[in-house]
Amino acid sequence: MRKIKEACGVFGIYARSDKTDVAEEAYLSLFALQHRGQESCGIAVADSEEITSYRDLGLVPEVFNPMVMNHLRGGHIAIGHTHYGIEKTKGSSRENAQPFVSKYKKGSVALAYNGAISNASELHEKLQQSGAIFQTNSDCEILLYVLAKERLSCHCLEDAVMRLTTKVKGAYSMVVMTSHKLIAVRDKTGFRPLCMGELEDGSVIFASESCAIETLGAKFIRDIEPGEVVVVDERCTSSYKSKEKCKTGACIFEYIYFARPDSVIDGASVHEARKQAGRFLAKEHPVDADMVCGVPDSGLDAALGYAEQSGIPYGVAFIKNRYIGRTFIQPTQGQRERAVQIKLNALRVAVEGKRLVLIDDSIVRGTTIRNTIRLLKDAGAKEVHLRISSPPFTNPCYFGTDIASREFLISCRMTEAEICEYVGADSLGYLSVENVDKIADNSGIGFCKGCFTGEYPITVDDEKK
Repeated sequence: MRKIKEACGVFGIYARSDKTDVAEEAYLSLFALQHRGQESCGIAVADSEEITSYRDLGLVPEVFNPMVMNHLRGGHIAIGHTHYGIEKTKGSSRENAQPFVSKYKKGSVALAYNGAISNASELHEKLQQSGAIFQTNSDCEILLYVLAKERLSCHCLEDAVMRLTTKVKGAYSMVVMTSHKLIAVRDKTGFRPLCMGELEDGSVIFASESCAIETLGAKFIRDIEPGEVVVVDERCTSSYKSKEKCKTGACIFEYIYFARPDSVIDGASVHEARKQAGRFLAKEHPVDADMVCGVPDSGLDAALGYAEQSGIPYGVAFIKNRYIGRTFIQPTQGQRERAVQIKLNALRVAVEGKRLVLIDDSIVRGTTIRNTIRLLKDAGAKEVHLRISSPPFTNPCYFGTDIASREFLISCRMTEAEICEYVGADSLGYLSVENVDKIADNSGIGFCKGCFTGEYPITVDDEKK
């Protein structure tokens, strides 16, 4: 079985002007997408003859120092990637950092993707049987092999990519680059976000989130549709769409946690979606309290919505150390727990003697929120009523979010009352499945809520489970 799951940020740019430094644009965009992955990052740059790349473990400003950036300058196409942390025992290494670059009979190609390939084991076995030798345990290497193999019997790269989409199952938003073309692909279900923008000089941009496009001062054009392949070359930008009709299922967790609040995904504002979740929570789980507060950062918008709907004043309960990353995506449980201790400090003057409504985005294992509530109680909070802006996690994710197996999900091991007691809250309320489906009502596609319901938009075979 393949061990690694990617749920990351991807970026691509095709420059229409010599004045555009594609390496610099990639760097700035990856910085804007840093929230999607803090384990490793990489940039690949293509000129008319070759592809130059650099990737390593670490944050974007750590990996891409001035010397590395100078090495990457000079091309007209670039792709980039940020990767989020996984368990160290599952292959966290420089070799698994993306983008992957490979040379084959037709030339050089680079690829970066966000998601998880559900038939990766099957493809891996077939490729090995045909003589493929793998250097990593990343699904990205499988995608490159499949693409190279299809390209040998196709007229052009875009035809090979279209064939790849018929053979690969699961979640994938990807960018593919050669010395002459940049291609963006979104799987037919639309699990992971991908959008397109444009600089003033006509340079075309692809990114996991619109916030990366806005960071460059570019114009947001549109989202890449599920099942769409967009090709950019020196002549034009072309679109190809899968003729196969299927149920769409964008990951609802993008709106709840992963995406940056200033992003717009499939026509729906992440900020507004989180506020709407808070409003629904206030209706479903009202409580007498003195202040509503959120766990930074993904709980803050939902807390605003709860305060607006309930009439309870919104307040700041925590001071956050901005140099500490997101605890959910730290590689090990021990690191997650220690990160919470140095990441947040309760603001005693704001919480002492008060009854608080604390809003967080989710409870996965329970240890993080337990430590957070303890901070408030130690700072003198009289009561802490916990409200969660998502339903309970009762099922794993098979499409790129590192939601643990059922044995590690607290909602599979404890009742709601037991969870409330374990985390030290005075009461606990989750957003209902019915209302989580409504938080981004103006989204152009449907949602995957399998981690809450066990029902996925595509079939998950028994081996994968």
